[in-house]
Amino acid sequence: MASAVTNLITVVLLAVCALAAIFAPAVVHYTLAPEFDAQAVAQTAALMRIMLISPVIFGVSGLLMGMLNAHQRFVLPALAPALYNLGIIAGALFLAPTMGVTGLAWGTTLGAALHLAIQLPGLLKLKPRYAPILTLAHPGVREVLRLMAPRVLGLAIVQLNFWVELFLASGMVEGSISALRRAFFVLLLPLGIIGQSVGIAVFPTFSAHVASDDHAALQRTLGQVLRAVLFLSIPATVGLVVLRLPVIRAIYEYGAFTFDESQAVAWALLFYGLGLVSHSLLEIVTRAFYALHDTRTPVFVGGGAMLLNIVFSLILMRVMGDPGSLTMGPFAGLALANTLATTLEVGTLIVLLRPRVGGLDAPRLLVGTIRAGIAAAAMGGVLFAALPVIDRVGIIPGLIGAMALGGVIYWGLAWIIGSENARMFTTMAVSRVRRNSKTQ
Repeated sequence: MASAVTNLITVVLLAVCALAAIFAPAVVHYTLAPEFDAQAVAQTAALMRIMLISPVIFGVSGLLMGMLNAHQRFVLPALAPALYNLGIIAGALFLAPTMGVTGLAWGTTLGAALHLAIQLPGLLKLKPRYAPILTLAHPGVREVLRLMAPRVLGLAIVQLNFWVELFLASGMVEGSISALRRAFFVLLLPLGIIGQSVGIAVFPTFSAHVASDDHAALQRTLGQVLRAVLFLSIPATVGLVVLRLPVIRAIYEYGAFTFDESQAVAWALLFYGLGLVSHSLLEIVTRAFYALHDTRTPVFVGGGAMLLNIVFSLILMRVMGDPGSLTMGPFAGLALANTLATTLEVGTLIVLLRPRVGGLDAPRLLVGTIRAGIAAAAMGGVLFAALPVIDRVGIIPGLIGAMALGGVIYWGLAWIIGSENARMFTTMAVSRVRRNSKTQ
């Protein structure tokens, strides 16, 4: 099945990318950049043809990620995005000086090749048996296509949602789109560490429980994961909201980036950050549906959330912020709309998922959430009081110190008030340290 799916995806992507390369000038002129002159269209089409190699490589590399994750191997897939970025950097440093912008395009293609190459050693350890077959008759291939179609639609909804936000922001004060983009990028940092990484790691376990028809184990594992994600994402939300301006200044405020622009990004991040818990839970809940071979329900609910996001955006952008201000512009309404829609989306999915897994042990989930909330609130108060100190000692050292202090306060208070996750993670950490010391 793996061979058949890989061959099918490769052939389809080769055909699509070949057509896109042939008609690249028309694609650029009529859809991507109709305002470009003939010379700019020709250059863009040439760059596009080089970069169209990447989707074919990513098609195979993405499948390898799934295969390795299915065998509980996560290190090489996790390193793959970093190798992709290294390829882009190499193109900028070594190819662009002599090849110009074409070197950047080849750097992107190089990054895609590295994304694939870093995973091959892990695949070879599994001793795969490749078969040069191309068929739609295999039942596994048909099942993959059946499950894949709603997922593709779901990804399209996510992109459409983001395009709508940018379209609405385009009519606001100059700099609004950049503020939204940068704020959402900062949100993705803790989301990737907490929600996405946990979701990727636990998905094979969910699938194994479903395959063995052990719904009790699925219920138990899902409950544990949701409690753990809440334990981590609640303080991350509080820390991100309280420390948003120092975080933005540490990341962006270099060169021509001004303090007013930092304030604008922080203004958007305030409302994006409130949705970190919901976004993190969504990564877990949707994968539970996927493990149950249900890719339709998350898409239907996601489509409804997209419509709600548009409605909320149209309302909130008119009642929030100052239309003439960048530092407190109405684009914050778009960020809040995203948070509200995502919260309703994950709440709906949890309600629909609960009877399918036999419940989620709601009392333990509620108690864990309350304890995490109490500890995070106390941590947030201390961090808020420490904000003036961060400015005095310097943004980066002050921010590092504040994050360390916040982590100690949260963990300590959570332990004192009886958080089972605080004790579980502490026990795991102590066991890991002891195991490493014995091996040394």
